[in-house]
Parts: sequence; C-alpha cells; structure tokens
Amino acid sequence: MPATMTPDAAQAQDAHARAHALVPALREAIREAAGLALPFYRAGEQTGARIWSKAGGSPVTEADVAVDTFLKIRLSALLPAAAWLSEETADDALRLGADLVWIVDPIDGTRAFLSGHPDWSISVALLSAGQPVLGFVHAPVSGHFYEAVAGFGATRNGEPIRASSQATLAGARVTGPKPMMDRLARGATRDGVKPDFVVVERVPSLALRVARVADGSIDVGLVSSDARDWDLAGADLLLREAGGSVSDLSGRPTTYNRTDPVHGSLIALPDGLRAMTVDALERG
Repeated sequence: MPATMTPDAAQAQDAHARAHALVPALREAIREAAGLALPFYRAGEQTGARIWSKAGGSPVTEADVAVDTFLKIRLSALLPAAAWLSEETADDALRLGADLVWIVDPIDGTRAFLSGHPDWSISVALLSAGQPVLGFVHAPVSGHFYEAVAGFGATRNGEPIRASSQATLAGARVTGPKPMMDRLARGATRDGVKPDFVVVERVPSLALRVARVADGSIDVGLVSSDARDWDLAGADLLLREAGGSVSDLSGRPTTYNRTDPVHGSLIALPDGLRAMTVDALERG
C-alpha cells in the first residue's frame, strides 16, 4: 500500500478491483436473464406473460419473477458473501449489516414491458460499504448494455460514455414527470421569459432514464418520489462514472441500503448543471 493511501482508500481500491473481476460473468448472467424475459415481450402489444397485482396495486409478471429467481441464484453463486435486495424478493434485514449487497430490478419498467413499449430494462448493482461499485443496465429490446465499475468509467456496448457538457438550462434536453418539469420551468424563468427546454418523451424505465443521462442523450432526468434502490443504484454508478450523479432536490448524493429503500424526488444530471438546476427547483 503506498504511503499516501489511507486504509479506507486501500479498502475501496481493493473492492473496485474485485468488482471489476466479476464483470464478464455478470454480463453473461444478465444476457441470459434477458433471454428469459424476451419470449414474453410483444412489441406494441400486450405481453404473453401471466400478470397479477402486488400489494399496493403495481403489476408483476411471470417474467419478472423468472428473471429475479435466475439472477438471485447466479449472483449469489458469484459472490456468496453478498446480501440481496430486489423488487421481487421479500426484504431481509440482514442486508443492513452486510458489507456487500446485490441490488436488482429484474424488469425495471414492468408496465412498459407488459404493454409492448421497448423502454424496459434489467438493472443490477453491487454495493460495497453502502456505495455502488458495479452498475449494469441492460435494455434487451434496443440491445443497449450499459456497464460501470467504480473507478473504471462507464460504457455502452463497450464504448466509453460521458454525460452531456450542456452548460445552461436553456436548450437542455429534459425528461420526467410533468409536475416536476413545470416546477423546473417556473424556477428557470427570468424576466418573464421561460427556458426553451427540449422536452424528451418520458422514459418508462427509471434505470434507463438515468443511463441516458449518463450517455449524454438526456441532459436532465427528473424523478418523482417513491423510487426504490433497485430502480437507481446501478444507473447512479453509470452516471457517477460518466461525470454526473443522482441527487435529491438540494443536490445531496443518493444513499443506498437504508432500512427503508424508498427515495423522495430526485434529479439525474451532469455535474455542470447541478447548481443551476437545484436553484431553479428551489425557486419553482
């Protein structure tokens, strides 16, 4: 260990290196998981999968459950010491004391999947000491495969990606729920002149929405309250490695693996747009 490296820094570096070693096997597992879901997907039509409602009324399909079960088996075999948190598995409080935690959304954007919309994804993150060190978002319909390892950058289909260099909200490509879009526009209005946002159609998969901020195709992604860790953790690492992050409306970084994995309203954007976006939302 170099004399200038603290024990915590050395531990983090070791965790990143170990995470990097998992990438090929994890990539293959996610591709196999996509192969379980795709036979149930019908472009522009209702899914062929069985559908039922969970507590709270949100839909789940047999494809969600099949992918979740498959990934739990494969990822637990890859890293037996890691705890587990996913949308389709009963929560186990043991994760709160675990150093390593897999966080998985087997199908992020289930409503899109079941209605034949292409923008659904499989999202996987690995936390070490509460921070994401691996992040994968795979959109099987488009074939886009986003990957990030802490300290190693982010890629889409193997090519490096960077968040947008957009320097102002004027002309920014913005997506998200309309109430938040309206609030941002009000706060960014100056002398009665509204900002000329480029409104991007809302991306149903939250993980994919954040990933598209990471690849620079969206400048500002707005996220309404009630997102969960599994929607965000993998995509957040992608964005961090690409020059941005997911934060609350005051600009504070998102934290994961808390007792309650539910989040309030959030923003996903490049670092260069954070201060002005936070200011506009506070004014709005």
